[in-house]
Amino acid sequence: MEIDRKNHWDAVYETKQPNEVSWTQENPKTSLDFIRETKLSKSAKIIDIGGGDSKLVDYLLAEGYENITVLDISAKALERAKKRLGKNAEKVSWIISDITKFKPETTYDIWHDRAAFHFLTTKNQVETYVEITEKWVTGFLIIGTFSEKGPTKCSGLEIKQYSELELENQFSKRFEKLKCIKEDHTTPFETTQNFTFCVFEKIK
Repeated sequence: MEIDRKNHWDAVYETKQPNEVSWTQENPKTSLDFIRETKLSKSAKIIDIGGGDSKLVDYLLAEGYENITVLDISAKALERAKKRLGKNAEKVSWIISDITKFKPETTYDIWHDRAAFHFLTTKNQVETYVEITEKWVTGFLIIGTFSEKGPTKCSGLEIKQYSELELENQFSKRFEKLKCIKEDHTTPFETTQNFTFCVFEKIK
């Protein structure tokens, strides 16, 4: 299954342009708002989980954030992001890894994940992810998933929907919920996907 997932995402990023995939955002406004609202300094360590070729990194660099890491299972996705950023790509740390196999080498002040967590559909995958965040996130956890009113599949794969309460329950052992919103994302093909988007703070 592991190899399949990597091959799946490499194939997606090799064959489809941003306007051909549902998750593309020209301006990742909610993610940026939540990151700004943490009020952390521009030197905060930020990791974008499943960042792919998302433009969040472009906006963070433009705002002066200096310590950004982008993780994705697909090398092809990260290659595309690096190409787009050009020289600026050197300012970013890039990690190719399945999130459930990720072995961090440092802690993170902000862990951001828009639409990666909901691809983890087994109890073991979810527990592994939660354990990684509990150990390696020192500040804030920002997560966006398909809501209970959102799609049940994405890119041909089953996903796990989350209500606000369900998302909160997954992380409540070590994180306190600060804020959750429901958000409609309009895809490049003019369809609507409903997200649950939450920010949590690590319980000291």
